[in-house]
Amino acid sequence: MQRPSLDRAIVLFLTWIAGTGTACHALQAGDYTFSLQSGGLTRSYLAHVPANVSPNAPSSVVVAFHGGGSNARQMMAFCGLNEKAEEAGFVVVYPNGSGRLSQALTWNAGSCCGYARLHQVDDVALVEELLNDLGKRMSLDPKRIFATGISNGAMMVYRLASELSNRIAAIAPVSGPMGTETCKAKRPVSVIHFHGTADEFAPYAGGRGTKSITQTEFLSAEYSVKVWCKANGCPDKPDTQTLPDKAKDGMTVTRQIYGPGREGSEVVLITIKGGGHTWPGRETQFRFLGKSTLDISANDLMWEFFMRHPMK
Repeated sequence: MQRPSLDRAIVLFLTWIAGTGTACHALQAGDYTFSLQSGGLTRSYLAHVPANVSPNAPSSVVVAFHGGGSNARQMMAFCGLNEKAEEAGFVVVYPNGSGRLSQALTWNAGSCCGYARLHQVDDVALVEELLNDLGKRMSLDPKRIFATGISNGAMMVYRLASELSNRIAAIAPVSGPMGTETCKAKRPVSVIHFHGTADEFAPYAGGRGTKSITQTEFLSAEYSVKVWCKANGCPDKPDTQTLPDKAKDGMTVTRQIYGPGREGSEVVLITIKGGGHTWPGRETQFRFLGKSTLDISANDLMWEFFMRHPMK
């Protein structure tokens, strides 16, 4: 029996690679802008690949969602996750929401917000298609895909945990509650939620924020946490800790840990007393958002949390 020619062997190998969905190459370190079609719309996302990502190993990914009325480029500057990615060695992806103005985009997170909700844009499908698109460009670790976001973006990551739990390992919402009253995750999804008690946009206690543009009636941080405690089978009573007041900035931070639940899951509520609609650990240039504590780093805490909770 004759052996296949070298050309034929190469073709067979490439066909096998394509069939497995494995990326044939890895993106080099740097910042990228990609576009894709989703739901009849042209959508886009930014990707930051740090210098220390190995081209021969699957990469962990954090998908970071901007707030309502913002965009991916602004989120990149606002949250500072690129710096953490360079330190820890994960890829950060910043999707753009939808809207009439490229500088003011929103997510359809259920009860909020704007253009995306009004037009019932399928942002859950977008994220799945985005991950598939990125997976063609580089090798991803399917057990270590995480999501974070602020405000309307935080609400979006709650929706992803509920409706895309087969892809999202754990989430870290910041200054935004659930946008739906219930969740329907197919597996336990660990949650670390950051929220300031002086948030005037998405109030910690729920209801309508005094500075809310959308006039949404928000669910509370506590409600969101309790729903996910029940979904994950976590204990009703938390282990409550007061974190060190390092910055002496007039704010204090407590951490409530509910767990372990099913498959070792946890739900954690980080409460910043006096904190505003901000990203903990990052000074904000926008005073109207309120105070941002430097007692903790949301980026450090969420990454430690993510590393404890890969998909089982």
